[in-house]
Amino acid sequence: MRVPLSWLREYVDLPATETGRDVQAKLISAGLEVETVEHLGADLKGPLVVGQVLTVEELEGFKKPIRFCTVDVGQANGTGEPQEIVCGARNFAVGDKVVVVLPGATLPGGFSISARKTYGKVSHGMICSSDELGMGDDGTHGIIVLPPETEVGTDAVELLELVDEVLDIAVTANRGDCLSIRGVARETAIAYGLPLRDPALLDVPGPNAFGYPVKVSDPVGCDRFTARTVTGLSPEARSPIWLQRRLQKVGMRPISLAVDVTNYVMMELGQPLHAYDRHQVQGTIGVRRAQEGEKIVTLDGVERKLHAEDLVITDDRGPIGLAGVMGGADTEIADHDVSAEGGAATTDVVIEAAHFDQVSIARTARRHKLSSEASRRFERGVDPQAAAAAAQRTVDLLVLLAGGTAEAGVTEVVAPSAPHTITMAADHPDKVAGVAYGRETVVRRLQEVGCDVYGQDELIVTVPSWRPDLTDPNDLAEEVIRLEGYENLPSTLPRPPAGRGLTGRQRLHRRIGRALAGAGYVEAPNYPFVSEHVFDQLGLDADDPARRVVKLVNPLSDEEPALRTSLLPGLLAALRRNDGRGSHDLALFETGLVFQPRDTAKVAADLSVDRRPSTDDIAALNAALPDQPRHVAVVMAGAREQAGWWGKGRPADWADAVEAARTVAREAGAELGIRKGQYGPWHPGRCAELTATVDGAERVVGHAGELHPRVLKALGLPGRACAMELDLDVLERIGDTVPQAPSISTFPVATQDVALVVDAFVPAADVEAALREGAGELLESIRLFDVYENAEQLGEGRKSLAYALRFRADDRTLTVDEASAAREAAVALATDRTGAVLRG
Repeated sequence: MRVPLSWLREYVDLPATETGRDVQAKLISAGLEVETVEHLGADLKGPLVVGQVLTVEELEGFKKPIRFCTVDVGQANGTGEPQEIVCGARNFAVGDKVVVVLPGATLPGGFSISARKTYGKVSHGMICSSDELGMGDDGTHGIIVLPPETEVGTDAVELLELVDEVLDIAVTANRGDCLSIRGVARETAIAYGLPLRDPALLDVPGPNAFGYPVKVSDPVGCDRFTARTVTGLSPEARSPIWLQRRLQKVGMRPISLAVDVTNYVMMELGQPLHAYDRHQVQGTIGVRRAQEGEKIVTLDGVERKLHAEDLVITDDRGPIGLAGVMGGADTEIADHDVSAEGGAATTDVVIEAAHFDQVSIARTARRHKLSSEASRRFERGVDPQAAAAAAQRTVDLLVLLAGGTAEAGVTEVVAPSAPHTITMAADHPDKVAGVAYGRETVVRRLQEVGCDVYGQDELIVTVPSWRPDLTDPNDLAEEVIRLEGYENLPSTLPRPPAGRGLTGRQRLHRRIGRALAGAGYVEAPNYPFVSEHVFDQLGLDADDPARRVVKLVNPLSDEEPALRTSLLPGLLAALRRNDGRGSHDLALFETGLVFQPRDTAKVAADLSVDRRPSTDDIAALNAALPDQPRHVAVVMAGAREQAGWWGKGRPADWADAVEAARTVAREAGAELGIRKGQYGPWHPGRCAELTATVDGAERVVGHAGELHPRVLKALGLPGRACAMELDLDVLERIGDTVPQAPSISTFPVATQDVALVVDAFVPAADVEAALREGAGELLESIRLFDVYENAEQLGEGRKSLAYALRFRADDRTLTVDEASAAREAAVALATDRTGAVLRG
């Protein structure tokens, strides 16, 4: 919310010496986040005056249109003679009043003006556009043309209010009242201890039977609707300069008088309004829910298909506006430009000032991806009592500025409601803050906010209509604390109980993260939301369990309504994003929860808030949640080892993904089985199936390897990308995290190598398992160090696997015969189980 200091001073008598920085400090102390203070016109220096164009000469022979003008600037140039100026703009004519900057002046940005020769003429100054003066967008994209009644020679700096300070406030979702000058002025008045001139305190006529007919069919979605009518608006009436400048300072573009007035009142009072062309509205104005499939063309020219939950404004034809979001094109206000083109300019308007349900407006705005100034306010909370005052303020301005006539009819449809009251102990803020404020301070602060307070030890507080965020005693306590100053709260560090720290599960997750980071991976946490379309891109079978997802009722994005069942979609998206931005050598990892729906869905019970939930209550809540195992995953692409003077380097491949799985298993103290596999997104010939023994049974806990080319193409990933994903909870369950000291033997090792020829389809892991079992207790370690395939030497469809076997005994030095016997036993069992033949 942008708040001009000049506008703020209209409602609070701030000391003349107070600057925007001073107000910023006060508001920050009161709990508002004032991000910046913009100094408009800080480096602007005159002379900058109003001039009248006397002559315009078109200069020929240049690539773009150039005009040589003479402009009357009165006595501002010291001579009274016409000022000669070269200008390229086309949106002004002889007789127009314009803004002229004379030599010696400085424009925003430090641009100094002097007489200079250009296009064969000497230009003594400039005719200015709004952008050149730092005014913002005025919709013309050209020279500022002032009203004809503006006096020549007038100081344009003062006329256009070019020097000001603007506070930019980041309004939180619960403070909708501060999305208005009125709300910020109230906070400023409280911060300075000054009275507030409330712009909403207007004499408003009561409703009568002569107003424009309105029918509210959904009082829950719309609990208040005020309609006023103004007739006889002058089609030639323009928004005055002061109104346009205030809109520009708050970040809005002037459009036409009627629209500008409704926007001005919205920014002033915080109540969104809408003006309908009365001649375009057919019959009664209604408020109802949309019918599924209805359509409307909104003011932005987009045809929108309505949802049954959308709240709409209607007439006898159907929807004419998305309530609280944007009006429809059918009843749009037509300005004088339309009448100049042969259309009819709007002369009679119906003004709508309504109060809509916050949740309904928020959902409609998100559903249609249509955030507007009105929807931003309604979804954060608008003062329902301000609707009538806002309508009256709009009527008054239209009558004053456009020569209109306010009709006597006043329509006001109101659903009965009672003020919200909260019962709170007078010392509750003291207990929350740990500071003894006392009853008088608590009552005074709540009254400053606008609450009515009664009672002694127990206070009965009636919340003001503009603060719907105040719902319970803690909210009231927060108001007292922030107004007394957060900086005045004592700082007391908590004392952690002795003997507690990270759980074993937390320590394991940190160890795994450190191990992967040490191996060159970068942690890349991702959002847990996915689109079901990604499972098609990953090549998962139609009956794959990973396709069973938990869907959110209110997703942040309709394109990603499901919770992830795998970490790969998010990691691969991060890989693609970084690769697209020039980082081609990537190695990313993530540990996080995945979500798996239970076979039978359960509904969580509503628990009482007057006691702590029991163990059974907590167990029932957990049983209603989906299973949430923790996984770990890595993805990589590009170079795994960089080239340099030390060597050529090498690209990442499937073996690196397998080694990442081994790294995780080592940290978990678990034994991981690795064998050839085939699953979903992985290349069928370069995929390892990762297994673990759980309760005596072998279980697949993950996969690692190179991704399938089809998956790479579907997801836009770099070639030969690799990935690994493991169920970390299973490894934690079977792992032994007790540190094991290395065993150092005093006896030498006996090394024996063996090369076995097997069929090409036989997994090396099966051969290794047979060798390990056959060698017995003397085998200390086994390592595959060579894989050789040659059809001429080994035969078609055969391969040679070479293993290094290390034998050692704990109590003696092994003889050659003992080591050889163990080797022969290992080879015999491998031959029996896998059909291996000793090579050579």
